[in-house]
Amino acid sequence: MPYFDAASAAPLHPVARQALLASLDEGWADPARLYREGRRARLLLDAAREAAAEAVGCRPDELVFTPSGTRAVHAGISGSLAGRRRVGNRIVVSAVEHSSVLHAAETHAAAGGALTEVPVGRSGAVDADAFRAALDSGTALACLQSANHEVGTEQPVAEVAEACRAAGVPLLVDAAQSLGWGPVEGGWSLLAASAHKWGGPAGVGLLAVRKGVRYAPQGPSDERESGRAPGFENLPAIVAAAASLRAVRAEAAAEGARLRALVDRIRARVPELVPDVEVVGDPVRRLPHLVTFSCLYVDGETLLHELDREGFSVSSGSSCTSSTLTPSHVLRAMGVLSEGNVRVSLPTGTTAEDVDRFLDVLPGVVAGVRERLGAPASSPVAAPGPDSLVVDALGRRCPIPVIELAKVIGDVPVGGTVTVLADDAAARLDIPAWCEMRGQLYVGESPSAGGGVAYVVRRLT
Repeated sequence: MPYFDAASAAPLHPVARQALLASLDEGWADPARLYREGRRARLLLDAAREAAAEAVGCRPDELVFTPSGTRAVHAGISGSLAGRRRVGNRIVVSAVEHSSVLHAAETHAAAGGALTEVPVGRSGAVDADAFRAALDSGTALACLQSANHEVGTEQPVAEVAEACRAAGVPLLVDAAQSLGWGPVEGGWSLLAASAHKWGGPAGVGLLAVRKGVRYAPQGPSDERESGRAPGFENLPAIVAAAASLRAVRAEAAAEGARLRALVDRIRARVPELVPDVEVVGDPVRRLPHLVTFSCLYVDGETLLHELDREGFSVSSGSSCTSSTLTPSHVLRAMGVLSEGNVRVSLPTGTTAEDVDRFLDVLPGVVAGVRERLGAPASSPVAAPGPDSLVVDALGRRCPIPVIELAKVIGDVPVGGTVTVLADDAAARLDIPAWCEMRGQLYVGESPSAGGGVAYVVRRLT
């Protein structure tokens, strides 16, 4: 069964498995103790730290291991903000950061701190000049991911790092998605990552803090990991994480080129095979193994279930796959179609045959979901009718408001309007996206007297 969700968690690398099993026998003792077993464990821990630091591009004494990538992010943010509290209390982040970064930033803001989110374009990348403009004398910390978790777009880290250096602001980089493919370029100050993203075991993160960066660990601490990650180290998992990082780096150039070619095939073929699809994310500056696309008139949760029936494990940022019924914050920040969203992230070793079978299966799966939802099969033709119509889609969830709009747009003449009443958060993204894809004019929105929002569309074609 092809597993196409490596961006969530990559399968355990064979080298990680071997290192984990070996270190279970050799690395069970306390590395802080001076007797033989402790010294042996300390040698393993030091070797793992050196290997991880080499891959990151920092000194071994600048890197600590944490219980997860999320803990690394939270520790990095809280320690940096505390260390620079006399400078100011502003944190600057991109609007598409991983939720671990945004949650920490929102917690800081709720406690009285200042928060600035830098917007992104439709490709998902921030503008380095816009990021530079957001930095001020009261900025304590800036955060920018190396590459986006959902759409794969690479960020201009080197340019932003230079802007931060000029402003005297440390930059924390979430490198979870990219570290397995190569080091993060630029003069970053802090870096966080998570082993299960590159084929290491779950439960291991790493945090690098450059020498000279003001940093004050928060919460109770002890003598382990420089006081930044208290508690007994999970040494077998740490050894496996470092060994697998070194192994995937050795394979990265060749495997990255091979997977990029497969992803290029998906990016090119999906719009040809499936009508009304938007491929999102930067087509060039992106991770080699990840592609995201969204399908009009499709329930994302149903689409994922149907692909699972066909043997494909994929992910989605659609609102209808979330208990909160809100679209992915990444797709929302990009202003792209969210309904029927599919993220394909290929793990190491994915074959061309697996990709070809996915492309064979996808059109029928999408067509079947659209048919069950009653989606329109063709574009509307000119027809006489009233100059305006109102569609009441209140209480109905993605993708129903857009489907109802598409059904009636042909009932108004060219120049006429359709007003869609909806209280689904996804409609704010998906109705303008439908207009752009179908050559219609999105007029705007206003509060609806009956609750929800009124979205107005003018027929142009």
